[in-house]
Amino acid sequence: MSRPRQRILVVDDMPSNINVLNLILKDDYAVSAARSGPDALRIAGSETPPDLILLDVMMPGMDGYEVCRRLKADPSTRGIPVLFVTAMADNEDETRGLEAGGVDYLTKPVSPPVVLARVRNHMQLKLHQNHLELLVAQRTRELAITQEVTIQSLASLAETRDNETGGHIMRTQRYVEALGRHLLSLGEFPGELSEESLSWIHKSAPLHDIGKVGVPDAILLKPGKLTPDEFETMKLHTVYGKEAISRAEKLLGTTENSFLAHARDIAYSHHERWDGKGYPRGLSGPDIPLCGRLMAVADVYDALVSKRVYKSPVPHHKAVSIIAEGRGTQFDPQVADAFLAISETFREIALAFADFEEERQALST
Repeated sequence: MSRPRQRILVVDDMPSNINVLNLILKDDYAVSAARSGPDALRIAGSETPPDLILLDVMMPGMDGYEVCRRLKADPSTRGIPVLFVTAMADNEDETRGLEAGGVDYLTKPVSPPVVLARVRNHMQLKLHQNHLELLVAQRTRELAITQEVTIQSLASLAETRDNETGGHIMRTQRYVEALGRHLLSLGEFPGELSEESLSWIHKSAPLHDIGKVGVPDAILLKPGKLTPDEFETMKLHTVYGKEAISRAEKLLGTTENSFLAHARDIAYSHHERWDGKGYPRGLSGPDIPLCGRLMAVADVYDALVSKRVYKSPVPHHKAVSIIAEGRGTQFDPQVADAFLAISETFREIALAFADFEEERQALST
């Protein structure tokens, strides 16, 4: 099966000039034409854009320089090579064309062998560029998959040690995303919260309790309330989690701006308190990473509405009241306000991923 012919758009207000270029190119390429700048922009932005544009400079209304500038300003068309074809042959004119984003400059009257040679060269360059872009996109997808698998593999370690972790991971991951999504819609935390950072916070949330793999079974699996000494040992899971993820970063050679950075911060800081009375470092206010502040609300809500061997689940309205009371002391006020605004979403998530009927009943009251 033969490959579809590459497409060329000829832009010129003079039909005779279009006809000349069509005669030169039609045997090797699929040629279309536009007689004005707006028509050229429309065709270039269509579902079947040209692979290359031959563009006249002197046209009524929008000249070729402006057409080229607009093509290069639009992400959907900036990759199309533009060759200026004009009778204006001064160095100054050529410089203007190149500065506007053109890749080459042909002077009228055109020489058919020169036009064909230049077009073929730029078409080959375009094919090479497209191939490189496909390779980069493929490698980017592979890297993203590898990163997500790394996170999920680490999270599975916590699940093998803690019989309460599975449902807790699914719920808290969704709580955190809902909180972040609401804050993002309000334009809160512009220097810390973006679509990209929220994506990584969501993906990293399952690692918040990864450090529990370092807690002794006698404490981690104790079917009852912990003693003060046992609780001190349990609190070290934040340190163990941070250290485990830091080691993974070093092994991957990604200690600077690592994709695991949010996971490390979540594991280390999700038990810090806004008033500085949390652990392990006693951080306060905005010194606590935002991802840790988000996870703090998600983690406490889930602990409240979940059944444990040492307690019954708290009704949803009571959990909401407890978090509201912790606004400005235990929790970041803005994050607490976001929770209060979307608390019904939290209840729906908890219901959808509840582990026990007793939890569903408490959430429904």
